[in-house]
Amino acid sequence: MTTNSKPTLFSRFLNIVEKGGNALPNPATLFALFAVGVLVLSWIGQMFGWQAVHPATDEVIRVHNLLSNEGFRRIVLEMVDNYTGFAPLGIVMVALLGIGIAESSGLVGAVIRLLVLKSPARLLTFVLVFSGILSNMASDLGYVLLIPMAGIIFHSVGRHPVAGMAAAFAGVSGGFSANLLIGTIDPLLAGLSTEAARILDPDYYVMPTANYYFMVASTFLISLLGTWVTERIVEPRLGAYTGDVKPEPMEKLSPVERKGLKWVTITSLAWMGLLFAGLIPDQGFLRGTDNTILHSPVIKGFIAFLFFMAASLGIVYGAVTGKFKNDTDVVRGMSDSFKTLSAFLVLVFFAAQFVAYFKWSNLGLVIAVKGAAFLQSADLGVVPLVVLFILLSGFINLFMGSASAKWAIMGPVFIPMFMLLGYSPELSQAIFRVGDSVTNIISPMMSFFALIIIYFEKYQKNAGLGTLISTMLPYTLIFTVFWTLLLIAWVLLDLPLGPEAPIHYIR
Repeated sequence: MTTNSKPTLFSRFLNIVEKGGNALPNPATLFALFAVGVLVLSWIGQMFGWQAVHPATDEVIRVHNLLSNEGFRRIVLEMVDNYTGFAPLGIVMVALLGIGIAESSGLVGAVIRLLVLKSPARLLTFVLVFSGILSNMASDLGYVLLIPMAGIIFHSVGRHPVAGMAAAFAGVSGGFSANLLIGTIDPLLAGLSTEAARILDPDYYVMPTANYYFMVASTFLISLLGTWVTERIVEPRLGAYTGDVKPEPMEKLSPVERKGLKWVTITSLAWMGLLFAGLIPDQGFLRGTDNTILHSPVIKGFIAFLFFMAASLGIVYGAVTGKFKNDTDVVRGMSDSFKTLSAFLVLVFFAAQFVAYFKWSNLGLVIAVKGAAFLQSADLGVVPLVVLFILLSGFINLFMGSASAKWAIMGPVFIPMFMLLGYSPELSQAIFRVGDSVTNIISPMMSFFALIIIYFEKYQKNAGLGTLISTMLPYTLIFTVFWTLLLIAWVLLDLPLGPEAPIHYIR
């Protein structure tokens, strides 16, 4: 790591974090050790009777010993399924097939050159963070497409590519709960909040738009904060890029490339027309089984649509520019994209086992319930309670990756508690969403964490867990402080969180 000036105290702290993290074994080995550690903890947990009572079902949750005969059988019999069923694996592989066609055709490089040449340099970081937040409307698009592209874009303009990926990752994952439109997570959390609220009020209903106003404001806050952290902390610490990866050429587009982009635009408009025709009418053929857009195959199966669109656009561009002369060229492009996955495929095997063991053992559930119960017993005022609830949600996020799973446990505890204090279920949900987002970018339990390490390794061969955590930690700290302050101000000003979503609950 090189810098042009004397490193600050905080920068030295991050360097220690990075060195300490990278002194650990290879990430694949580390996940293997984590998995072994879960096995041992599950044995200790059962031996000492670790347990908790689920606040929603009153079911006693006990730690399961995975070193028992039953646990050993499950480990052996489900090892392959753990690997092949690990959600990010299939998503990344399918997306890369389509993106590989677009990349090998030259389309990705041409679009990047066009973006770099047309975008004001001073707004580039903001655009990447903002785009990362918006990408959450399209399932996992940000992880598989935007983050690696951000590295290429930064590299092409002479900035450190890891800083570009960090900025995009901060938007995609750190700003997970913010957005300008309602995403798939909104109705999911609202349904869980409704059930929790009905513990006290049988007629209460939490709408999917419950936090919409707050999340729109949060979108711009996180975009500005992510830009500031990238340009004032992350980039100065990284210094100039001196690696071996060559930047994408930034020459102006040739006439044949412009012609190719023209036909790509026409093809894109055709795709948009198809999507609008299938989604906008009340009985559109692309709507979900409940006749809604949020549960449509376009939203829930966006990776498949990404494959079809990227592949078709790449084929059109390659055919027009002469890059693709036959089907063999197309298949070769798909094959080449998989060459970058070898390290990821190894790492995911161990990460998948670790996540599965942690779930089977019930360790995550017990930690979550115990932590929530402790915070409930503190009997604090609303501002300290908001702060501690955010910190608790962020801490639990380090152990449980699924937002819905965490909220299914925490909602029945905190929603009734806040309602008894005179605060709405919508506020409880908003507090949880802030805490659940800010630690995504430093949580090994986040599904795509291993993939981001592989992205970093493209530009820094010795990158590891410490590199990723030390790079993203400033975002977590800044997001936590200022997003919490925004929410506290929202509460003190008694602003509605969304349509018909007040701060206070009146019985």
